[in-house]
Amino acid sequence: MTDAVQTTVLITGANKGLGHEAARRLGLMGWKVFLGSRDEGRGRVAAEKLAADGIDVVLVPLDVTSDESVAGALELVRGYTDRLDVLINNAGAPGHIVHPGEATVDELHPVFDANVYGLVRVTHAFLPLLQAAENPRVVNVTSAGGAFSVVLDPAQPTSKMHELAYSTSKAAANMLTVRYAQALPGIKFNAVTPGENAKQTFAATDMNNHMGQLTVTEGTDSIVRMATIGPDGPSGTFEDREGPIGW
Repeated sequence: MTDAVQTTVLITGANKGLGHEAARRLGLMGWKVFLGSRDEGRGRVAAEKLAADGIDVVLVPLDVTSDESVAGALELVRGYTDRLDVLINNAGAPGHIVHPGEATVDELHPVFDANVYGLVRVTHAFLPLLQAAENPRVVNVTSAGGAFSVVLDPAQPTSKMHELAYSTSKAAANMLTVRYAQALPGIKFNAVTPGENAKQTFAATDMNNHMGQLTVTEGTDSIVRMATIGPDGPSGTFEDREGPIGW
């Protein structure tokens, strides 16, 4: 079992990008990091990198689209700790930016399976461990592209990106965050986007072919901030790197 005073965090999709950088930053704070990765080989390499920096890390093979995989991840984590202080739902799928006039259920289904159903699978499975923590927090990594305030703003580039799968799945993830926060006041649920909405900037990651203006470290600022809030911190909020943004 882990030391009772060591903060524990599970991060899905943490073998690269925002998830891996969040794992590195939180691990350097002395946290025990459960590194979730769908690809076990890539996850092992990522975990070894963190361990080389002195971070206490455990590889957790985890495919958020699989009930069996999520159950196995829970069993593995329970072998190390009887509580989970922080869950970061970071794993996601971008879709193929198919025009709404051409999009079918086949396009939407895998994106929703990762971004929506995956979030629910993991959150539901780990609720008992979260409820056993003194100050449990859940951080859902969503997107400004899932915010009505952004998509309806003609000045925002997202308003002109005509697709269905990604934006609607992230809008659903935002609503899930609010509904969880309302129903489970003992756990802090917050949604974050890794960009700066007012400046129309976003973090460079594999998902956007590294076209973002922010570094991956800057992109994790909102994630780390909400993961480290104290008992008096907010719940049911949506924030970017600079603070709260409109839903």
